[in-house]
Amino acid sequence: MPPSADHIRDLVADYLDRHPAERSALSGLLSALDSGADPTSRTALPGHITCSAVVIDAAGRVLHIAHRASGLLLTPGGHVDGGDATLLAAVLREVREETGIPASCLVLTPEFGHAPIDIDVHDIEARPSTGEPAHRHFDVRFVFRLTPGAPEPTLQDDEIAGAVWLAQDEVRSPTLHAKLSAAGLHGTITPVNASAVIRDAAGRYLLHLRDANKPDIWAPGCWDLLGGGREPHDATLLDTVTRELQEEAGLVLTGLEPYRVDSVIGTHGTSVPVALFAGEWQGDPSELTLTEGVMLAWFRPEQLPYLTMLPDTRSLLETHAAEHPAPAADQPEKSAAAVAGAPAGTEPHIVGVHLYLERDGKVLLGLRHPDSAYAGDTWHVLAGHCEYEAATDCAVRESREEAGLVIDPADLDLVHTVHMIDKPGDRPRIGLFFRPRYWEGAPEVRERDKCVAWEWIGVKDLPERIVPYTRAAIEGIQAGRTYTELGWQR
Repeated sequence: MPPSADHIRDLVADYLDRHPAERSALSGLLSALDSGADPTSRTALPGHITCSAVVIDAAGRVLHIAHRASGLLLTPGGHVDGGDATLLAAVLREVREETGIPASCLVLTPEFGHAPIDIDVHDIEARPSTGEPAHRHFDVRFVFRLTPGAPEPTLQDDEIAGAVWLAQDEVRSPTLHAKLSAAGLHGTITPVNASAVIRDAAGRYLLHLRDANKPDIWAPGCWDLLGGGREPHDATLLDTVTRELQEEAGLVLTGLEPYRVDSVIGTHGTSVPVALFAGEWQGDPSELTLTEGVMLAWFRPEQLPYLTMLPDTRSLLETHAAEHPAPAADQPEKSAAAVAGAPAGTEPHIVGVHLYLERDGKVLLGLRHPDSAYAGDTWHVLAGHCEYEAATDCAVRESREEAGLVIDPADLDLVHTVHMIDKPGDRPRIGLFFRPRYWEGAPEVRERDKCVAWEWIGVKDLPERIVPYTRAAIEGIQAGRTYTELGWQR
């Protein structure tokens, strides 16, 4: 559907706030907006909206094209189509159709952003051959900078005779010439967004899961970096990223260093240069106060291909990881000799605590989130890693955090133990399976990044996609066994 009247009215109102002397010249446009008719329709009379693009190259020149029909040298642009949701979308389509330059090769300027640099009013002569009466065009002009390496214009031969780059003082339109002179725009691309590449000592990256229910935001439903756009009170882009970290996650981080300037594709398809800063943090993301998005989590580089993430972000993080190698994931962070108080030859183990809840011959299983760092799209019992706490306390905590169940540690019975390694060289693991004699509450999904559903499933009808050691433990419990070994080679 075409751009809404409210969208256009807001855009024009902002423009007139900057250029109040032009209100009289735009009275016809304001009347068209108040009439209730579609001001972008070609049939709207006595005038309607068109859109043009002021494309500035690295030398500061402005792209013009020669139209065969009129013989005029104009900036790329044209009428709004019914499928253009916004005026910006309309002008990006026109640039692509007339010159072959895609939106991904255009950058909105910090000076104007999504606002027009100029709204020109000019008369169009009648065309008796087509039955088109004389009317006016209200030409809304947006300004862009051309990215390095952009292709040369590929012109529509049937409509356009040629293309030329004019110096700004040679621009033919009086109103655009005046606006360019006042703005002093150059051809250098400067970022107005900043993001933080944050990792810990183990080489994990802190990522932000953005809200999937807000399609108009940047990267909805994707894991991405923390960051945002520069505000007027930000003296530098370092100020921007520092403020964004605190506003989005309550994270106060010092020691951020410039890393690089990268480009991503924005919500309108244009190129968005982003200043990236790198830093380290060793904290727990669950303890941060998240004000935007769904959650924060740590991920190792090898987990990135399995996350829902924009390709540009994934490529950036993979490049950073290659440039800054971290300890391998399958190597203990400390040798046995370095473990305080441990006898020589001691090997630290990872302890996992699991809840075996059974009723009426069915066991409670959760379907892991497809993007989960472990066992994505696979069934598993309620479980978690044991922190500096008793195993039964861990079971109580995890049952409350993941499923909203209340369990008394005194009601827990250890019914099975799994001692395993995934592959030679991995750190060994011990899985403790506790069965509660009693619990309060009904299972509910509390951590949607880890689990998407809880179901009671028959112990004799376990799903095919279930964590292997979980299947082994359930089968062992049913058989009355209390111990299972997996992965060990003798």
